[in-house]
Amino acid sequence: MNHTETDVAALRAHVDELFPAIRADLEALVRIPSVSAAAFDQAHVASSADAVAALMREVGLPDVRVLRAERPDGTPGAPAVVARRPAREGEPTVLLYAHHDVQPPGDAATWETDPFEPTQVGERLFGRGAADDKAGIMAHVGALRALAALGDDLGVGVTVFAEGEEESGSPSFAQFLADHRDLLAADVIVVADSTNWKVGVPALTTSLRGLVDGVVTVEVLEHAVHSGMFGGPVLDANLLLARLLTTLHDAEGNVAVRGLASAGEPEVDYAEADFRSDASVLDGVELAGAGTIAGRLWTKPAIAVIGIDATSVAHASNTLAPRSAAKLSVRIPPGTEPQDAEDALRTHLEEHAPFGARVTWAPGEKGRAFGAPADSAAMRAARNAFAAAWGTAPVDIGVGGSIPFIADLLEAFPEAAVLVTGVEDPDSRAHGANESVHLGELRKVVLAEALLLREVARSL
Repeated sequence: MNHTETDVAALRAHVDELFPAIRADLEALVRIPSVSAAAFDQAHVASSADAVAALMREVGLPDVRVLRAERPDGTPGAPAVVARRPAREGEPTVLLYAHHDVQPPGDAATWETDPFEPTQVGERLFGRGAADDKAGIMAHVGALRALAALGDDLGVGVTVFAEGEEESGSPSFAQFLADHRDLLAADVIVVADSTNWKVGVPALTTSLRGLVDGVVTVEVLEHAVHSGMFGGPVLDANLLLARLLTTLHDAEGNVAVRGLASAGEPEVDYAEADFRSDASVLDGVELAGAGTIAGRLWTKPAIAVIGIDATSVAHASNTLAPRSAAKLSVRIPPGTEPQDAEDALRTHLEEHAPFGARVTWAPGEKGRAFGAPADSAAMRAARNAFAAAWGTAPVDIGVGGSIPFIADLLEAFPEAAVLVTGVEDPDSRAHGANESVHLGELRKVVLAEALLLREVARSL
C-alpha cells in the first residue's frame, strides 16, 4: 500500500516538531562513553542502558527491562534493554534493533572535536556513537513518538531491543536469545545498524559479508639469536611471516585462497572516484582486485592484516626474531559458511609455510553472511516507506562489513522477515575519528520508520 500525501505530510509535520527533542536525547546518549571493550570502564555501558531504558518508558512502552546473559566464558554480558508493547490478537510484532555501546574513540589527536561532546558542524552532528548506533536508537524512539503524537493505535506489537556489546562481537547474544526468546519473538525485525547509499538516497541492505578472524603464528627458532652470527642460512620470523602473508593475494590483489568463493556481481556499482574519496585512498595508490568495486566490497572475499606482533622499531636489536604473529580478518560473501572459510584459510597457510617454518592458526570470531530476499511483503513495505520519506526510491546495496548476530536472529526466528536499514552515510566514518550523523538524514529515517510501522500494520 502506497502512502497518501496527507499521511506523509501529517507524520512529517510531527517529526519536524519533535526533532529538536530527538536531537537533544541523541546528544545526551553520545555524552555517555559506553565503550564495551573490556579495557574500558563498563559502568558507562550500564549508565547508557539505564538512559535508553528511561527513553523507552518515556515513549510509553509498558514493559521495559534491563537484562544480561552469560558469555561463553561464564562472565556476565553487557546490559541490554528490551522494551515491549504486545500486539493485539492476530496482529504482527515488529522487533526494532539497535545497540547502545560504541567503539573506543582512538587517538584523541585525530578528532577535530571531543568524541564524547556532541558538536554540530554544518548539517552533521559529530561524536562517537552519533551515527553508530545511538542514532539507530533515536530513530526507533523518534518513530514511536511521532506515531503517538498522531494518535496512531497501530495494533501491531512493538519490541525495542538495544544491545550493549555489539561493538565487542556480541559474545552473549546467542545465550541472550536462548534466555529471552519469548520476549524477542517477532514477525518483522528491523535492524538499524547499516548505511544509506549517500545523503539524499536511502538504501536497503540486502547482503552482508560474514566474518572469520584469527591469529597466524610463524616460528623458526627456539629463541632469538645474533643476526650477524647466524643471519643468512636462517631467515627471521618477521620476514617469513611477511612472505606468508603475500601468498594470500595474487599479483592483481585478488584473494588467492582456494575455497574462498565469490557471489555474483551487484546490480549497482560504486564509482571509483567516490570510493577513493570515501575510503581516503592516497593519490597514486592503485585499487586491488578485479571486477566492479561494489562486487569487491560486497560479494567477494577480502583478507586484511589487522594486527602484527613483532619487535617494534624502537626496541629493535641485532637479533633474528624467533616468532612473529598476525591477526587476519577475512570477510566472506553470502553462500560461504564461516567454518568452510576458516578451513580453507588454515589449509592455505599451512601449505604455504615458507622455508619449512612452523605455522600455526588460532581461530577467533566467526559470523555468517546475510542475504535477504529482494521481494517480500516486509521488503515492499520498507521500499514504500523509504520512497515516501526521501522522495526517491531506495537502492538495494550490500555492505562489506558483518553483522553476525543476524544469523542468530534468523536461527531463532526462521519465519521472521529481516530488514537491515541504517542512519549512516559514506561520510559518517563509523568506527573512525570524527564520526558523525547527518541530521537531515536522521530526520528522514525517523519518518521512514514511522511510515514502515504503519505500513506493517496495514499490509502484513
